[in-house]
Amino acid sequence: MKKISILFLLSVIAGCTQDQQNQLSRKVVEFIDGNYRVTYANGNTEKTWLIKNGKVTTSEKGYYYFWDEKKHYIQTPIQNTFIEEIDS
Repeated sequence: MKKISILFLLSVIAGCTQDQQNQLSRKVVEFIDGNYRVTYANGNTEKTWLIKNGKVTTSEKGYYYFWDEKKHYIQTPIQNTFIEEIDS
């Protein structure tokens, strides 16, 4: 049964456009509490934040929203922002 569920999920994902796959991957990040490193890089500008036991959420306006480990509220444009799950 578990294999059938996985195959079904993979077939649904394969049928999605690239944009839909990107939206789905961003939505997965929304629902998972965890430890993340968020990096915004654009030209010579690069900033990194750590999120401990938190979430990164998105909006239709094209931004990621999150609270960093110092309890600062941050929003970064989805474009040029990279999210990595880290162990800690």
